[in-house]
Amino acid sequence: MFTGIIEEIGVVESIEHGDGDARLTVRGPLVVSDARPGDSIAVSGVCLTVTDLPGDGTFGADVMPESLRRTALGDLEPGSPVNLERALAVGGRYGGHVVQGHVDGVGSILRRTPGPRWDEVEIALDPELARYVAEKGSIAVSGISLTVTHVGDDSFGVSLIPTTLEATTLGRLGAGDRVNLEVDVLAKYTERLLTTAGVLR
Repeated sequence: MFTGIIEEIGVVESIEHGDGDARLTVRGPLVVSDARPGDSIAVSGVCLTVTDLPGDGTFGADVMPESLRRTALGDLEPGSPVNLERALAVGGRYGGHVVQGHVDGVGSILRRTPGPRWDEVEIALDPELARYVAEKGSIAVSGISLTVTHVGDDSFGVSLIPTTLEATTLGRLGAGDRVNLEVDVLAKYTERLLTTAGVLR
C-alpha cells in the first residue's frame, strides 16, 4: 500500500518491449537505498515489483500486458521522468490517502491555469470512472495524492501547490499529456457493497 506522497522523481534508464510485456529499468537512488528484490515501488502510480538491484542506484521491474493496457507506462522512453514511492512501512507517517498502485485508467491533461504560486489543472477521465470522484475527495494522479476541487461528467480539477509542482512530474506536464488515475478504493467498495445489498442497481 502507498500514500501518494512522492519521495523522488526518478528517470527511466531503459525500457525493453517484449511480446506484450516490457522490462523497465529506473534510476531512483532514494527508493533503492533500502530496497530488496520482491519489494514494491510505485512508478508514476503503478505498483511494480523490484526484480533487480544492480547496486548503481537503479532497479529493474517487469511490466505485464495488463499494466501496459491499463496505464501510461507504455508511453515511457529512456530519459522519461517518473514519480517514485516506496510501499508504506508499518508505523510510517500516513500523509496522503489509501493508494494501492492499481491504476483504474488513463486520463489526459486538458489545460492548466497558472496562479501566483500554484497551478489549476483540469484532467479528462473516462465517464465510467467519474462516478467514483467527488469534490474534496481524494484521487491519485500518476501516483500523487491530490484533492479534487471540482468534478464533471468526464473531467475533474486539482490544484497543485508549489511543493507538488517542484517535487513531482506534474510540474512538467502540459495539455495532451497522459496520466495514470487511481480513484479512491473506498468509493469502489461502497458501490460494490450497496450493489450486492440491492440498494444500487
